[in-house]
Amino acid sequence: MNYADFMASLARGELPHVFLLAGEEPYYIVRAEEAILRRLLPDESERADALVRYEEMPPMPALAESLETIPFFTEKNVVLVHGASLFGGGKKKEAAEAPDAPAQKDTNADALCELLADLPLSTYAVFTLHAKPDKRKKIYKAVEKSGRILESEALRPWTIEPWLNARLREMGRAMHPRARAFFLNITGMMQTISLEFLDRQLEKLALYTDEKTFTEDDLRAAFSEMPEVSVFALMDAVNARDCARALTLLARCMADGVHFTVLLALLTRNTRQLWQAKRLLGRGTPLRGLGAAMKLNPFIGEKLGRSAQGFRESTLKSVMLVLADADYLMKTGQAGEELLEDAVIRLCKS
Repeated sequence: MNYADFMASLARGELPHVFLLAGEEPYYIVRAEEAILRRLLPDESERADALVRYEEMPPMPALAESLETIPFFTEKNVVLVHGASLFGGGKKKEAAEAPDAPAQKDTNADALCELLADLPLSTYAVFTLHAKPDKRKKIYKAVEKSGRILESEALRPWTIEPWLNARLREMGRAMHPRARAFFLNITGMMQTISLEFLDRQLEKLALYTDEKTFTEDDLRAAFSEMPEVSVFALMDAVNARDCARALTLLARCMADGVHFTVLLALLTRNTRQLWQAKRLLGRGTPLRGLGAAMKLNPFIGEKLGRSAQGFRESTLKSVMLVLADADYLMKTGQAGEELLEDAVIRLCKS
């Protein structure tokens, strides 16, 4: 189940004796682990005696001993295993180099299945894996049947708003619409989204201001060191057709280490969105309806539409062709950064 459903399930009824927390987003795994421990061992002083922690998959005899131990000084025995590789998928290369390894893994998995099927009533097992589990494995199906599994999927820019809303509620804060649009723009430009990083930035922001509602200026201050802020400012300058500022920001992005391919991809996406907005407006879509039509935040859609009104469709089309050529020439080593400068100048001057 997803994170929201999983966390809600922890507050209802009796807990199962086996958990698997697995997926590509470590932020959810850590928070789910903390929630399980709070529920099972609410008295932190009790954890020293009741919690057995492994930082990687232990040998099966050691794990079996931990799972089968009956506690004397506490009511529960909680075994926490990080890096539970038995639940992961094997690699073909490793299998080719070590043909006996898969058989050994299967033996261990079978042994663990037997242990989990006959746990003492006082024992709880929590396994974590910072990767996608192999759902075909017998051990996964065993936990799925009698335990509870968190599927911690990595967030994408278009799925981050529910997390943001929930986090703001936890903090007792809100965001001005322009601040929210800024945040969504920034995360939309990230190659990978780290919720742990974003969470830390929001915590810093809460210390930075006592106001209940975060403003765009607050967010700009908190996120000022991120390269994505310069990239966002670059796209803003391009959309405003401010050539001098756009070229300055392009140079800053490259000086900050933002890779050519990243800038090319974001500039291409921005140009494509401008073209899409231009065509939708030409077909009668109102400015306020662009967000829904383009699957964007309403404020971002409307802002993009206002920018698109200042461009000719022929310009956007020709720049898309220039960017396609840039992609090919860059990959074949025939050109470099000057192609990005040319695209920016064409957008701002045409």
